[in-house]
Amino acid sequence: MKAKNYAARKKAVNWIVILIIFVVAVLMLIPFLWMISTSLRPASESMKLPPSFLPTQFEYGNYLELFQSSIPFLNLFGNSIFVTVIVTAAQLITCSTAAYSFARLNFPGRNIIFGILLCTLMVPIQVTIIPLFIGMSSVNLTDTLLSIILPYLTSIFGIFLMRQFFVTLPKELEDSAKIDGAGPYRTFFSIILPQAGSSLSALGIIAFNNCWNNYFTPLIFINSWEKMTLPLGIAALRGFMGSGNLSAVMAGVTLATLPVIIVFLFAQRFFYRGACDVRHQGIRRSKRAVTKRRPCRSL
Repeated sequence: MKAKNYAARKKAVNWIVILIIFVVAVLMLIPFLWMISTSLRPASESMKLPPSFLPTQFEYGNYLELFQSSIPFLNLFGNSIFVTVIVTAAQLITCSTAAYSFARLNFPGRNIIFGILLCTLMVPIQVTIIPLFIGMSSVNLTDTLLSIILPYLTSIFGIFLMRQFFVTLPKELEDSAKIDGAGPYRTFFSIILPQAGSSLSALGIIAFNNCWNNYFTPLIFINSWEKMTLPLGIAALRGFMGSGNLSAVMAGVTLATLPVIIVFLFAQRFFYRGACDVRHQGIRRSKRAVTKRRPCRSL
């Protein structure tokens, strides 16, 4: 009887959790649906009161207006792709190698240096943007794509994220590789790095999203239309004091979300695969610990 009551309560709790997750998912999806709906309605209906969720007539010309306006939308899109791909790839390389050094290598002042790096997370970009601008101006890198690439080639948060994962890996993996004759570079790239699929996927998604949505740094360093990125172009579509076509702005935002969704769907399978590998590895370790455990002797 108690078992049946427990099973019934557990089933009821599961259904309640599923219902809550469904409601939260719908609430998070509503802004995206409103964005798509606004991009498909005429400009006269975008500011109509009271607003309607569905447009009275579908206007696909808002997407054509993006490519026919004075703003080079395709060029801005290409610049954002170029900058974001380079920054994401660079952060995956630099953060993983630096994190492995802090997690496994013993060198003087390791913990102190890592603590100082963590303290820099509390410093906002608005504090360092002036000396950064002076440094870029001194080497004639302002109004170039390098000025918005170089400051983000590595990430302190990414180093922290990857280090926390490398710390959890068993040292037996490296000991086995050392016995087989693998050096430190071979051990890292062939043994350790394949285990970090979930953390690398999470870091890649975060780096791509942050760089793709970066508005402040290009606003400071970039002046010409040929070097601007997509967030600046979407802000320019709003016009002076928001007098632009809101439907065209929502069309641009809709197109700007597509790369983020594609990257998330692509990296999700690596995240799931890496999480499953770590889980199976933990299960194997626990089984070995149980088999090696000796029974207590009676006194």
